[in-house]
Amino acid sequence: MRDLDRLAAAPLTYPERGATRGPLPPGYHHVDVSAAVGRGQAAFDRAAAGVLGWRMHRGAGLAVAASAPEAAPDVVVAVRIGWGPLAVTAPCRVVYRLDEPALRGFAYGTLPGHPECGEEAFLVHLLPDGRVRCTIRAFSRPATPLTRLGGPVARSVQAAVTRRYLRAVRRLAAGGPRPPARGS
Repeated sequence: MRDLDRLAAAPLTYPERGATRGPLPPGYHHVDVSAAVGRGQAAFDRAAAGVLGWRMHRGAGLAVAASAPEAAPDVVVAVRIGWGPLAVTAPCRVVYRLDEPALRGFAYGTLPGHPECGEEAFLVHLLPDGRVRCTIRAFSRPATPLTRLGGPVARSVQAAVTRRYLRAVRRLAAGGPRPPARGS
């Protein structure tokens, strides 16, 4: 938890804080995907709780250490993917949270030590016809020479993790089993 405390005062590594709320800024790689994850108020509530409570990340196979049990502005989170010496830790800070009747979610931005710089938003929508959708929006670019060298590999990993997030939210919306609380 000491690392999370240290990161609490660290600056974001990009200037466009909150830009996932609107048009994604130029000069970055963009992700903007949305998928149906369920139907009805109960599915929406379960999906939103899973996204806000880090269960989407854990359900996608990532380890999570967070300064709070739910995403909220200024909460620091370190997400870890991979195993042993091949693991990568990605520290972020929540830059906003949405708690509207038909839209819930949050966005976090990268902190020093993250292999990329940018922001990613995870949003759950309850549409008027009862369908529940999850949207993931992001803008990012390499933050280290190694990430720049591995550009196509980094994009492939980002696309795979995005698909895993959507599958995890679909399971959460359906009331599927909760993933173990690893790394909390």
